[in-house]
Amino acid sequence: MKQYNAIKVKYPDAMLLFRVGDFYETFGEDAIKAAKILGIVLTKRGAGSESETALAGFPHHSMNTYLPKLVKAGCRVAICDQLEDPKKTKTIVKRGVTELVTPGVALNDEVLNAKTNNFLAAVHFGKKQLGVSFLDVSTGEYLTAQGNVEYIDKLLQNFSPSEVLVQKQHKVKFLEHYGERFNTFYLDDWVFQSDYAQENLTNHFKVSTLKGFGIDSLPEGIIAAGAVLYYLSETQHNKLEHITRINRIAEDNYVWMDRFTIRNLELYIPNSPDAVTLLDVIDKTISPMGGRLLKRWLALPLKNVEQIQQRQEVVKELIHNDDLFEVFTYQIKQISDIERLISKVATGKISPKEVVLLKNSLKAILPIKEDASKSKNKALQQIGNELDDCNLLIEKVIQTINEDAPVNINKGNAIASGVSEELDELRAISTSGKNYLDEMLARESERTGITSLKIAFNNVFGYYIEVRNTHKDKVPEEWIRKQTLVNAERYITEELKEYESKIISAEDKIGQIEQEIFENLVQYLINYIQQVQKNAQLIAQLDCLCSFVQTAKDNDYVCPTVDESTDISIKNGRHPVIEKQLPIGEEYIANDVVLNRNQQQIIMITGPNMSGKSAILRQTALITLLAQMGSYVPAQNATIGVVDKIFTRVGASDNISMGESTFMVEMNETSSILNNLSDRSLILLDEIGRGTSTYDGISIAWAIAEYIHEHPTKAKTLFATHYHELNDMTESFERIKNFNVSVKELKDNVIFLRKLVAGGSEHSFGIHVAKLAGMPSPVIHRANKMLKKLEKSHSSDDIKDKLKQAQQEEEVQLSFFKLDDPLLDDIKDEILATNIDTLTPIEALMKLNEIKRMLTKK
Repeated sequence: MKQYNAIKVKYPDAMLLFRVGDFYETFGEDAIKAAKILGIVLTKRGAGSESETALAGFPHHSMNTYLPKLVKAGCRVAICDQLEDPKKTKTIVKRGVTELVTPGVALNDEVLNAKTNNFLAAVHFGKKQLGVSFLDVSTGEYLTAQGNVEYIDKLLQNFSPSEVLVQKQHKVKFLEHYGERFNTFYLDDWVFQSDYAQENLTNHFKVSTLKGFGIDSLPEGIIAAGAVLYYLSETQHNKLEHITRINRIAEDNYVWMDRFTIRNLELYIPNSPDAVTLLDVIDKTISPMGGRLLKRWLALPLKNVEQIQQRQEVVKELIHNDDLFEVFTYQIKQISDIERLISKVATGKISPKEVVLLKNSLKAILPIKEDASKSKNKALQQIGNELDDCNLLIEKVIQTINEDAPVNINKGNAIASGVSEELDELRAISTSGKNYLDEMLARESERTGITSLKIAFNNVFGYYIEVRNTHKDKVPEEWIRKQTLVNAERYITEELKEYESKIISAEDKIGQIEQEIFENLVQYLINYIQQVQKNAQLIAQLDCLCSFVQTAKDNDYVCPTVDESTDISIKNGRHPVIEKQLPIGEEYIANDVVLNRNQQQIIMITGPNMSGKSAILRQTALITLLAQMGSYVPAQNATIGVVDKIFTRVGASDNISMGESTFMVEMNETSSILNNLSDRSLILLDEIGRGTSTYDGISIAWAIAEYIHEHPTKAKTLFATHYHELNDMTESFERIKNFNVSVKELKDNVIFLRKLVAGGSEHSFGIHVAKLAGMPSPVIHRANKMLKKLEKSHSSDDIKDKLKQAQQEEEVQLSFFKLDDPLLDDIKDEILATNIDTLTPIEALMKLNEIKRMLTKK
């Protein structure tokens, strides 16, 4: 326990799994926590004594079952192993922490999700900007970036790190900006020093400068990256040859989506347990590498038209060339997760069986390389040319490892015959033992004339020869008697003892030699880390493109035209997720959407609840996103002028736990949109202003629509609303057009046609929706009566009149100054003639007063 306590002091923030014999034990608070998470028995050590302590443990061979549960529960786990053989020491066995596994630093297959990266992140708060870095130690991907609070928030949402490292002094600031969404660990302030980070990174990559990685202009990002590397060394992860480069996340290359948009569009995180995400629908990837990359492509759609078209060309080629598509998909199925396998090589955690999987995967790449190289498509040709055949590696593994090699090297028979003469001899001794003994028995029987000789083995003195008493006078002098029985005597011989020691030591030597040969092979494989990583990336790209092909074939998607214009034109567009959820036989009602900055900048969509307004908004964004990923889209045809930002304010999401109402959240999200507009933005606004009173809501919605219309960026906007009064905006604002989602009224019934048609709508049919929801009929009846009363006393015309009156008053005020008014020229001249840099505060006030007098005269 002294030993345990001494080690625990070094790892106070981790759960210590302490190896005792065949068990891993936890003590004290760790035991209470482990018993709860793992569902194992909590007992006591030294019950009743002063040293009584809680105890919970599990067999060492169950580590792969229990460790993932602890890590997924957010625990940092220190694995403390016996560092010497208990048989060879007479004192307490020396123990030490051999690995610290945390949510963000895991190489265990049971902890990792095949199609999801397991990122460790670090966030550094600089003076003006924040730095962030992401590292997946299981794949070697290492990324960094810097920006404002919102940009880092977006990246944290996109990369979903399993653990985030933060400077201790900025704990409150981190929680204030990003809440408690992440497993966080707080590091000492000195780790986040510029000089230390630079030294850490240059030492790791064995370079004198970071310019070659293109990150030298990211001082805050470099500090975050240095903190990540420091944390790996602190968690006993020192074999990091697979981390061969660090990449910059280039903000300018990808579509901007804030975390509200990513959440609202349900790209890859569902908003409810049963919800289906866009990723669920489009992910037809076969390999784990492809699955991980597709999620990245979805989180970071492209803005570069040339790159988008390059992806489209490959998809088009594979749609028209079935044979090539089938070769690629068949071969990709034969490829294991080579990205993580080569990482295991670097960290020394690969097994013989996994080496065989790596070799077979590389062999499966050869037909892909051959066929891609011959393709007429330039992008495919490039993939084919860049794939490395790794022939020497494949040959080396074939010569060294048995095809049916075990998971554990200690199980034996991993190394192929012919690799080591000594190993082959020892195996011959081990496997031909019975033959040798039979030959020896026959020889000795003939030599002595004792026909009933028997060779056997026991644990007391090993192999022996047994002779019945009737023949003991024939026993040769050189035999040594070891035991006398009632009817027989047992002897040993020099030959038997020599052979016995050979057999017993053979197994130990076989294990040592196999271990040595395997370690040498792993060292050899380390030379191929970069080639295998490159192959993994290329296969991942090809897998994603094949996924686009399969999705397009399965769902009747078309190739969109993506260009440098700012127009969006979608003919018969469909929602990619909703259309897959419809009952069999029900067809999705497709809709047209046309947006541009000159004639139809803002589409004001009215219509009843449940009519499909939100679906039209979302599908426009999703079609745009799919197009800019390089995928085909669910439409009859589509032209997408590259979008650089997608903003959504869709649906209400209370944040009451942080003291914010639905309306406050809505206003926060909307203000974020209005403060970040660009001329290529696509904005989706759904029911803005409904969280407050009707007059407030209409006023805010009107003002927001007007602001977007008058803003110099002329950002393209879909605006769904219940406020039919907003239909009047089209009279005053030329680029606002009214549309409604049509319904068909039949007596007391309403049929939702879900078709977007030109013109505004005057009804919301809210009471009808309540009826559909099963509201009791007395409530429905009373609601209808109240509606008629309210319509008489507060007619829509009254609201419209007030809005028009307000607008007219504003126009009168604005017309106070005509653009050709000479007074404007006088004021302009007065301001331009003033040197602001040399003005004292008093002179500035006097100048302002002078301009005020000029206005008063007017």
